[in-house]
Amino acid sequence: MPVILKLLTAALFTCLSLAAYGEKLRIVTEPWAPYVYDDKGTMRGLDYETTVIVFQRLGVEVQWQFLPWKRCLAMLDQGHADGALDIFHSHDRDALLLYPSEPLSEVEFVLFYANDRPHPVQTLDDLRGMTVGTSPGYLYGAEFSDSSLFDREPAPSHEANFGKLMLGRIDLLITDRRVGQHVIKALGLEGTVSEAPVVVSRQPQFLAVRRGAGMDLLVQRFAAELKRFKQEPAYAALSAKYGGIQAITASGHTVEQQESSAR
Repeated sequence: MPVILKLLTAALFTCLSLAAYGEKLRIVTEPWAPYVYDDKGTMRGLDYETTVIVFQRLGVEVQWQFLPWKRCLAMLDQGHADGALDIFHSHDRDALLLYPSEPLSEVEFVLFYANDRPHPVQTLDDLRGMTVGTSPGYLYGAEFSDSSLFDREPAPSHEANFGKLMLGRIDLLITDRRVGQHVIKALGLEGTVSEAPVVVSRQPQFLAVRRGAGMDLLVQRFAAELKRFKQEPAYAALSAKYGGIQAITASGHTVEQQESSAR
């Protein structure tokens, strides 16, 4: 049997193996606007809508569930979910998860501070003695996570972190630039919060699935179709819809930035 025919047969088997038992691929994620979020009962976002289109082309049905991120990781560990959307690659998870070769997008973790308590830090050394708000289960890079210069204080949501920032309970918070700007706009905090100059880390994020029968092939097919879709006008339109971001400066002005081609 030719190799291409073997691959096509295996691909068909992967899809049919889910459908045969009336099963859908169970994907968990945490609201992470503008990448994935619930807009008045409708799921939206750059990575969510991209993933939906790719799976539709592959003929794979998906069941989605929003959970706190630590719960998402627990669901994967316990086998109650088949995969997670917008997860970073970690070698600690390699024994459990398979990652496509093509990422969905890339995040930039930055720091935000309240304008009435300015902390325009240039490096992580400038955080000495401060408290930084974090999100449970997130990977911000070893330099940030291993530092003993400052304290880290988790909050149950990104909105809660910004609330603590405005109340002065933390000095700064860390989150993805586009996520932070989305929350700032949603909470009406424009002009009261600024972004520090330092970029803590840049990390690609993926749709990863638990290891299992047929999943290695599914990951390969997902990566190939995702890469193909990224070359199409439909992806360019979707990217433009969610891609424009603004860098918030301490002066209250904004600088328009366009999404990078790597996303």
